[in-house]
Amino acid sequence: MPPIRAVVIDPTAPAKLALREVDAPEPLPHEALVRVAAFSLNRGVLRRAETMSPGARIGWDLAGTVERAAADGSGPRQGTRVAGSPDSFLLNPGAWGELVAVPSHLLAELPDGVSFAQAAALPVAGLTALRTLEHGGALWGRTVLITGATGGVGHLACQIARAAGAHVVAAVSRDERTTEARTAGAHEVVVGEDLPGADAHGPFHHVIDSVGGRTLPAALKLLARGGDCVIFGTTSDPTITFDARAFYLLGGARLYGFSIFHELDRNPGTADLARLVQLVAAGRLRPQISLDAPWTAVATTAQRLLARELTGKAVLHIPGVSDIN
Repeated sequence: MPPIRAVVIDPTAPAKLALREVDAPEPLPHEALVRVAAFSLNRGVLRRAETMSPGARIGWDLAGTVERAAADGSGPRQGTRVAGSPDSFLLNPGAWGELVAVPSHLLAELPDGVSFAQAAALPVAGLTALRTLEHGGALWGRTVLITGATGGVGHLACQIARAAGAHVVAAVSRDERTTEARTAGAHEVVVGEDLPGADAHGPFHHVIDSVGGRTLPAALKLLARGGDCVIFGTTSDPTITFDARAFYLLGGARLYGFSIFHELDRNPGTADLARLVQLVAAGRLRPQISLDAPWTAVATTAQRLLARELTGKAVLHIPGVSDIN
């Protein structure tokens, strides 16, 4: 098979990302070969680029069409529109290329009406939003606090929590993001890392936090007895100090460290990803795509994302695969 183009690590390029020719993948028997139409960027994978070796392929989220079905007969058939991620993310993070070999059990078929751009925005962010919320159990009638509410995960979490019957309180960093949080489904919005005014809406049965810094200690103080807090990011500061005595005296409160890689190793995400794309098809979930551009803009897009100039998701398209809207 002739070489393909892919995004690789290049220490001399802007954001250390460049388009280069690489060897085409050779799928294992349980892997489908996917012709990628679109992929989305995550701050996590971009931060990981800092430590990756020159020439390494990169990327987690993809959407496209199965060019060759898995040889063992598993998974989607040739020509099927799909979304997913390479195996184990960290071990084989090469989604940003024209062709990608993906284990068939990590691919979800796309319903009619779901675009490649929408689907590419879902794997990491959507699965993180869904599973961090599920740690809180049944959310109907519960009060939920979501920090970083206009980020790639947060805006999806607001929609999912509201659809599940929760009273959603969103925390954002700036006043101008209040409208976005309300549009995503928040009933109430608080502004600032210290969560000023959030106590008026608590106590909270469930909190999901992606900020860390001063936000996590403030959120822990607002937990209800027996409440859950799930932390999956530290966009503000990974060094966190909190009152441990007040936390354990609350009684039954839980703090859970969430890594999507660990979660998917335990439970592959195909079924959950299929649920998410069905919600998109039904109009009940709307990925917020703040930038939609050709993949030649990968370096400048990465720089803007790392500079926190973008909310929601950034999606890049590879020409050559027709879409269905």
